[in-house]
Amino acid sequence: MKRWRVAAAVTSLLVVPLALGADSAQEGSLPYDRFETGEVCADCHGEITTQHARSLMARSFTHEWDEIEYFELALPHALKVEKVAGVKAGCNGCHAPLAYLAGDIPPQRPSENSRANEGVSCDVCHSITGFAGDVPFNFNYIMEPGETKQGTRPGMESGYHEIAVNEFLASSEFCGICHNEQDPFGMWVKATHLEWRDGPYGQASINCQDCHMPRTDGTLSDDGDPVEGVRRHTFHGVHFPEKLSGAVEVLLYPRDETVATGDALILDATVMNAKAGHMIPSGSVEERVVWLHVEATDSQGQSWHLPVDRKGFAGEDWTIADANAMAYQDIGDIRGLEDFAGLSRDGDVPAGDRIYRMPYLDPQGRMTVAQWNTASFGPDYRLPPLEAIGETFTWQVPTGAAKGEVKVSATAYMTMVVSSVADYMKLPAAEKEAMVMGTTEVTVVVK
Repeated sequence: MKRWRVAAAVTSLLVVPLALGADSAQEGSLPYDRFETGEVCADCHGEITTQHARSLMARSFTHEWDEIEYFELALPHALKVEKVAGVKAGCNGCHAPLAYLAGDIPPQRPSENSRANEGVSCDVCHSITGFAGDVPFNFNYIMEPGETKQGTRPGMESGYHEIAVNEFLASSEFCGICHNEQDPFGMWVKATHLEWRDGPYGQASINCQDCHMPRTDGTLSDDGDPVEGVRRHTFHGVHFPEKLSGAVEVLLYPRDETVATGDALILDATVMNAKAGHMIPSGSVEERVVWLHVEATDSQGQSWHLPVDRKGFAGEDWTIADANAMAYQDIGDIRGLEDFAGLSRDGDVPAGDRIYRMPYLDPQGRMTVAQWNTASFGPDYRLPPLEAIGETFTWQVPTGAAKGEVKVSATAYMTMVVSSVADYMKLPAAEKEAMVMGTTEVTVVVK
C-alpha cells in the first residue's frame, strides 16, 4: 500500500509560509457594511439561503466546539505565547471572515450576536475572486465585495447586483483557501485540498463541490425559471452521519470456516476509503478518531472483543487504542494548570482496537488537539482515497464458547472529537458520538 504525506509533497511549492496571521494585510481592511447579510440574499435566493443557514459553513463561528476551542484554548494561548500569537486573528480568517476583515479581533462570543456569527456567509464566498500566491491556504483569498457578485453560470442576470462569471468558484482551489492550513511551526495541520489534488479524485478532476455541493435541477432565485444542475448549498461533510455512512468499506475473511474451542481463528480485514476524495480522517485530524472494532458472538449470545494483531512498524503504539495512554497535556499549559497529567489519549475507544490517525505532536512531543501548537507529526496511518489497509485478528476460541455458529462483526467508527477531550471541555454529546462508517459480518462454526 502506498503511504504518503502531503506536507512533504507541497513544501517545494511554497515561497513564504503564511503562519496563521503572519500576513495581516487584509485584517481590518473591509468594514462589516461592505458585505450584505444573509437576510438580504434571502429576498431573492430564499431556498439556497435556507440550505446555507443549516450548514456548518454558516456555523463556522457559532458551532459549539469551534467557539470553545477558540475562546478557551486558542485565544488564551495566543495571548501568552508569542510563537502562536497569530492565531488570535488568524483563526477568524476562515471561521469568522467578516470579523477578521473588519478588524473586529477578537470577536465577541456568539452570545453577543455580532456579525461574526454569520460565519462563512453568502457574500463572503461570492466576493472572492481568487487567491494570492501559488497554493491556496491560510485564508489567502482575494476579496472584492461590492455590487458585483461572483458566480459560475454564464448568461444570468439580476435586478439587484451585477454578476461576474468566475470559474474559480467551481474549483477545488477555492475550497483550499481555508481547507489547507499551515500552522506557526510550518506544519500542514489541514491539507484536505492538497490530499485531493495529489490523489485519484484530483487527477480525475472530480472536484470538492461534486461531492459536497451536488447538483440538482431547480431554480437559482425564487422567481426564476427552472435550470439544470443547481448546486446544493448544504455542504454536507463529516458532521453528517449520512455522509459518513459507507465512506469506509470493511471486508472480513476468516481463514477457516470451522474451528474447535481452544484453537486459534485468524481473520483478515480490509479497510478501504471507498468514498472520500481525501484522507480519512482529514481536516481537523488532531481531534478526529476513526477506528476498527471486531467482536465475536456465539450462538448463546456470549461476546468477545478481538484486539488487532500488531504489525511492528515504527510508531505503531499511536495506532492501537490503549486505556492507560495519556495525552493532551498542553491543555494544562494553555490553561495554567499545574501538574495537569493530561487526558485519556483514546477516550472511549476499546483497548486493542486499530485507530486510523496521524498524531499531532506539540513542541514537547506530546499528542495535542491544539493544531496551532503542532510542531511535528507521528506516523501517518490514515486511509488514502480509494486505497485499503489490511489488518489481521487472531482469536483464541475460548473453551466456554458454545458450539454452533459464531458471528464475527467488524465495524469502522468515527467521532468528531476524542471523547476524553469532549467530556473535559464540556462539549455537546454529539461531538463524541460514535458514528458508523462501514460494517460487515461473517459466520464461522465452532465444532
